Amino acid sequence: MTNCVPKNDPLFKSILITNRGEIAVRVARTLRNLGIESIAIYSEVDRNSGHVIAADRGIELKGASSSEIYLRNDLIIEAAKVQKAQAIFPGYGFLLENEDFARECESAGLCFIGPTPEQIHRLGLKHIAYELAADANLPLLPHTGLLSGLDEAKKEASTIGYPIMLKSTAGSGGNAITRCSTEQELIIAFEKVRRAAVKFLKNDGIYMERCIEDARHIEVQIFGDGHGHIEAISERDCSLQRRNQKIVEEAPPPNLSDDTRARLRDSAIRLGSLVKYRSAGTVEFIYDRTSNEFYFLEVNCRLQVEHPVTETIFSIDLVEWMIKLAADQPPDTFENPLHDFRSSSGTLHEVTFPNNIRVDTWITNGREVSRYYDSLLAKVIVHGKNRQEAIEQMCHALEQTCFIGIATNLDFLRQVIGSSIFTSGDVSLKVLTDCFKYKPNAIEVLEAGTYTTI
Repeated sequence: MTNCVPKNDPLFKSILITNRGEIAVRVARTLRNLGIESIAIYSEVDRNSGHVIAADRGIELKGASSSEIYLRNDLIIEAAKVQKAQAIFPGYGFLLENEDFARECESAGLCFIGPTPEQIHRLGLKHIAYELAADANLPLLPHTGLLSGLDEAKKEASTIGYPIMLKSTAGSGGNAITRCSTEQELIIAFEKVRRAAVKFLKNDGIYMERCIEDARHIEVQIFGDGHGHIEAISERDCSLQRRNQKIVEEAPPPNLSDDTRARLRDSAIRLGSLVKYRSAGTVEFIYDRTSNEFYFLEVNCRLQVEHPVTETIFSIDLVEWMIKLAADQPPDTFENPLHDFRSSSGTLHEVTFPNNIRVDTWITNGREVSRYYDSLLAKVIVHGKNRQEAIEQMCHALEQTCFIGIATNLDFLRQVIGSSIFTSGDVSLKVLTDCFKYKPNAIEVLEAGTYTTI
């Protein structure tokens, strides 16, 4: 990567944040600490959003939905030029894992703060990432390459053995992925997964891998200098999930031996070194609780939603690291539960968070939560001298947190963190669906009348 900053300037003068919500607020905070001007983009419905207020200045783009604003390469790059930004910080989601956008930024003379376009392509497409993982001697699940059609899928599934996971090769975040226990389920799921891959990820490539029945999901936070040196900073357990969406993230992973943790980090380093990875990323693994073995899953070529967990433990700022590396100055160290967890929108009349912990958020009293965008309101991060203390802090923090105006999953999280399943550390990918039973503490008004009182 060529230096994006003039020689006499310590860092960038201004950076355009091509995102919204809490991650944009979080990035703006670091930019302010570094003395760099932050520029927000926003839609009409986001005009008074927290990320616009947090930025030093902003530019409105015409439209409302994500596809009209936050997924438009041309509009964003033109906005960066008009605002005289030197660099683009994409955050996570939207255009971050879009290799074309990264290339277009560089072609336009804008520094793309993240991995190289080639790394986004090779690691972002999972069937290619599998090939790289094999070259790096990582343990792999039985899997296929891209499937040409249903007939090939049925043949491969019979060889691998059911159950299998049918997945899109593109994207991340749990989209276009289905578990199939029988050939009949595979027949039903095949075209559904392919259509979802095209709709959400603009790529119809799908593949399959063996499904581990009793599994944990472990990820390793890495940071690379682009020249082959990789730091494996920490492992995180993200096994508590609903619909392939992470609910609770914990580090270090409970009930995992030091030897296993060391092998996980070593595997992540080998893969990152092979491609000379640049910037922040995450190598993800599936852990078989029966055999106590782990296997490569995928790479997220971006800053993860859950990165504050690692930051809090080690007192580091990964966003700052990414910015300094992009400026050729490497850092010193190198849903609503009552309605099936559907997103809720409306006005937040009251928002309360505890004062003594880290909360990454974009919401305040009176803030409007739009139905157009992702439903993430805030991330609550705690750190203790041991796991028990951290759990106690989290329970206390969630009890002190309050939202009035819209439905959230706050009560659900309180019950999860306070459950014996979580406190025991006996977590797996099946816990929230098969073991944990949520009991809503709520009254729902189905039809209000003149004299309705609660």
